[in-house]
Amino acid sequence: MLERCLALLAPAIERPGAVVVDATLGLGGHSAALLERFPAVRLVGVDRDLAALALSADRLAPFADRTILVHAVYDELPRILSEAGLPHIDGILFDLGVSSMQLDQAERGFAYSQDAPLDMRMDPTHGQTAADVLNTYAAKPLARVLSEYGEEKFAMRIANAVVRERAREPFTTSARLVDIVRSSIPAPARRTGGNPAKRTFQALRIEVNAELDALEKALPAAIDALNVGGRIVVMSYQSLEDRITKRALTARATSDVPVDMPFVPAGHEPELRLLTRGSETATPAEIEANPRAASARLRAAVRMRDAA
Repeated sequence: MLERCLALLAPAIERPGAVVVDATLGLGGHSAALLERFPAVRLVGVDRDLAALALSADRLAPFADRTILVHAVYDELPRILSEAGLPHIDGILFDLGVSSMQLDQAERGFAYSQDAPLDMRMDPTHGQTAADVLNTYAAKPLARVLSEYGEEKFAMRIANAVVRERAREPFTTSARLVDIVRSSIPAPARRTGGNPAKRTFQALRIEVNAELDALEKALPAAIDALNVGGRIVVMSYQSLEDRITKRALTARATSDVPVDMPFVPAGHEPELRLLTRGSETATPAEIEANPRAASARLRAAVRMRDAA
């Protein structure tokens, strides 16, 4: 959905001196396209993954005079912009979830299709791993993680099996977890929806990286940082992210005056105007080129006024 992202951001970042933030830099694909398409834009690229930052720095080297790359989580946006001397920005892009690079590197432990260490940290320099979660959480807290973050119907059965099995041997690699998840789910439920471990792996990844907490904090901060006329674009890949995004954008795109009031007083107009009707999805051609785009949901908005 690259072209759609560029088109949505374009009206805000075409002018000389405009600043755009790529809050999820990854390998720098979106950032490179932004810098190429808009030769006067300045870009701040943010990522918590040092390996991704190193690779994207090489990719963006031709634009080094217009880029600032920052090792951070996107909920640190106020600090990032303050340290860069940027009180406001004109555009911001979030491409949420795990990156293709992280999925493709077996040693990172994100993919349930490969036997690998149960790490799942987007920033492997600190924090608890997926193995830590599996080996230390009691059954009920673990079931809550699987249910809330993975929307797993059989969360309690899986959690009980994990607690039982770790007493024999701590969890270290993904293949054993996949087998336990599969055996914990009734056979009829395993016949649809792809790999039965998908939801468990999603839940563990979100818990390890505190992804939803970070997103809850980052979206309001991003909106607050936008200049009037500035634009925010968010691509999510699962319902929990999309729900948080919808809630954050809709809340600021709604007036706070009673619905039966005959007019909207100055200063009470919505701060945002939504640019997408609901969430947009990838085209069949985009999905054919990149099957991972099938789950993408895109939302965008423009800042209409300063906060009261």
